[in-house]
Amino acid sequence: MVLLAARAGRYREYAPPPTLRRHFSRLWSHALHNGPPAMVAIVPDGYCDVLWIDGRLVVAGPDRTAAFPVIQPGATVTGARFAPGAAAPWLKTPLSELVGCSVPLADIGRKDTAEFEARLANCPDPSAAMALFGRLLEGTACDAEEPARDAATIFAAADSGRPASGLLDRLGMSERQLRRRCHHHFGYGAKTLERIRRFQRFLDLCRKSGTMPLARLALEAGFADQPHMTREVGELSTLTPAVILDQLGVRKRGD
Repeated sequence: MVLLAARAGRYREYAPPPTLRRHFSRLWSHALHNGPPAMVAIVPDGYCDVLWIDGRLVVAGPDRTAAFPVIQPGATVTGARFAPGAAAPWLKTPLSELVGCSVPLADIGRKDTAEFEARLANCPDPSAAMALFGRLLEGTACDAEEPARDAATIFAAADSGRPASGLLDRLGMSERQLRRRCHHHFGYGAKTLERIRRFQRFLDLCRKSGTMPLARLALEAGFADQPHMTREVGELSTLTPAVILDQLGVRKRGD
């Protein structure tokens, strides 16, 4: 059975310290359950993350569809999610080069990676690793380029369900320029970003309700109708809306 990552362990998010908030929207940790290995689905969300996993610092690029990484039962993954428009300048790499990829941070040219990994490896437990992980990122933030404001505006439009094409006049861009900026900062075009953020709205609705009819979920999330939702959710996650609702619905929260 395929499990959404949120159902495969304990996932927690933390607000980053003030010095990181321009560059990172969330720090997070994910402790997987012990027991038989499960096929865990990491579904696309439009973000890029830096991870501390299996003794390495890794950049997890944006995904177009669900990824199924091999993660050992009982492992804890620590991460930092870039704010929209912050990843490409911080990494000095267009996100179009990282779509669907997990790349060692050292391969992207961060010269301090080996030192960071050595210090994190000496942490006695996951909570200490999370605290040190945040401090190490703070040390790099002062040298990082400013996040791209236009990318944050494009992301906010997609997040609210407004077509990015409506921002062309406001941003002073042509459609071609918009497409180029989206590929640079998100890894794909505005339409794909809109699809992924609509899918995330669907997931949020599933977390809030275990009883909402699927037809209403489709309309609330911004799909044209229930068949449209079924098709899009299947393409992005490999799961049906009913299975996702069963995994994320409020009736499951006592676990």
